[in-house]
Amino acid sequence: MSDHGDAHHNGTQNTPFVEIDRSDWARLAPTTQSPLTLSEIVQLRGLGDRLDMTEVAEVYLPISRLLSLYVAAAKRLHDSTMAFLGESTEQTPFVIGVAGSVAVGKSTVARLLRELMSRWPDTPRVELITTDGFLYPNAELKRRGIMERKGFPEAYDRRALLRFVSAVKSGAPEVRAPFYSHLKYDIVSDAQVVVRRPDVLIVEGLNVLQPAGNGHRLTVADLFDFSIFVDARTSDIASWYEERFMALQRGAFTNPNSFFNVYADLTDDEAREKARYFWREVNEPNLINNIRPTKARAKLVLRKASNHQVSSVLLRKV
Repeated sequence: MSDHGDAHHNGTQNTPFVEIDRSDWARLAPTTQSPLTLSEIVQLRGLGDRLDMTEVAEVYLPISRLLSLYVAAAKRLHDSTMAFLGESTEQTPFVIGVAGSVAVGKSTVARLLRELMSRWPDTPRVELITTDGFLYPNAELKRRGIMERKGFPEAYDRRALLRFVSAVKSGAPEVRAPFYSHLKYDIVSDAQVVVRRPDVLIVEGLNVLQPAGNGHRLTVADLFDFSIFVDARTSDIASWYEERFMALQRGAFTNPNSFFNVYADLTDDEAREKARYFWREVNEPNLINNIRPTKARAKLVLRKASNHQVSSVLLRKV
């Protein structure tokens, strides 16, 4: 167990994080057996992920246990505060943010934590929302001239996202969010995602840990009770992105209704060149300039090795 700050060693021990090696972290796993079956894990993992029973037991089960402790502590604080004020109000949902690059596996992490946390007795109702639904529609992105910057902070309706999480956090009985179709690569105007007073809300997205911009006093990250950043070396993420693009090109892109169907007939060499272009021109600049700088704002960092498995966990010092 050691102190560490960044995925790239900077030679300093002045960091708010303590780094816990995978083997040490695994010893923190609850004695209970993982509640998920192998088939459930296969359904949860994304393209390219190598999530297995061992990874769930050694990495994610301890995280879910830690999160359950945070939820319980928040409940005790709520009860004590209400007793102090002489009032009686229901506790509002515990909100967790999950951030990281395209292709790093953050969606799998978010889905997995949703399933694991829902098995703990104090948090049976866990909802997951992705920030894709708060992207501006393609027509609006084109009008603003930023269609090629989809996924960058300016491509999101951050005020709408803030209003949504604020409403959930305030205890509203029902809150609706826009629905994003990855097939159409756009917002679906007549569909919505409905969240009804969960015990825990997980908010997953590229830029959910962004600080407030100019003219904004509050950002969605200010509403998080806990936050996780999924990290890896840039070269590894680039490789994972390319392999994922190739898998999609042979699979989902072949659907004639897919936005990316125009790439379905590319040769392997052409498809790889297109994937490298998208990485070089869009995803890598977004990672370097916008996403990775928010890592220090997280309470927990999952550091992945080149085999896509978590090699260590960085936990913010309490």
